[in-house]
Amino acid sequence: MKNAIVFSIIILSGFIAGCSNAQSMSTEKILIVYLSRTNNTKTIAAIIQRNTGGTLVALELEKPYPENYKATVAQVVEENKTGYLPPLKTKIDSIEKYDIIFLGFPTWDMQMPPPVKSFLHQYNLKGKSIVPFNTNAGYGVGSGFETVKELCPDSKVLEGFEIKAGAERDGEYLVIKGEKAKEAETRVKNWLQKIQLVKKSN
Repeated sequence: MKNAIVFSIIILSGFIAGCSNAQSMSTEKILIVYLSRTNNTKTIAAIIQRNTGGTLVALELEKPYPENYKATVAQVVEENKTGYLPPLKTKIDSIEKYDIIFLGFPTWDMQMPPPVKSFLHQYNLKGKSIVPFNTNAGYGVGSGFETVKELCPDSKVLEGFEIKAGAERDGEYLVIKGEKAKEAETRVKNWLQKIQLVKKSN
């Protein structure tokens, strides 16, 4: 009986160690990709990284959008109408090493921004878990999360996260700061716990 107890303890210790190793390895296999114009999505991406680990990558265009808001809106509407995918300056090496990809973007024209579509078309994400997150001006995600599912048919798309942020049209830029940032951190942590992707140390 005594030997059986000792054997069970050894097995349990090995199991716990294995889980610990798996957790530390998984953080290295997490990629957090985001597009952010007013830094609200960037702020959420940083909160996610603090709570999951992983590599943080901002999507940048070869030819950035105009600084003028109305000019950008007009360009985005035309890109959505024609299906144009703007070339990305950002290059991600060895994307195959990542198992979990958080994908963050604002709502533009009630859709996923064209640069994010460029990313999803450019990389093979078959077999990976895709976790979308979104900032918006209060009108919601639009068709953004559905587009993730459409463009990632061979991936597992997890429950997404969305939060109201600024409205550039109304002169509201970075609003997820101060108390708003603290509230966002709590909401993000709750979401990560729900989808079981928060670091155990948290």
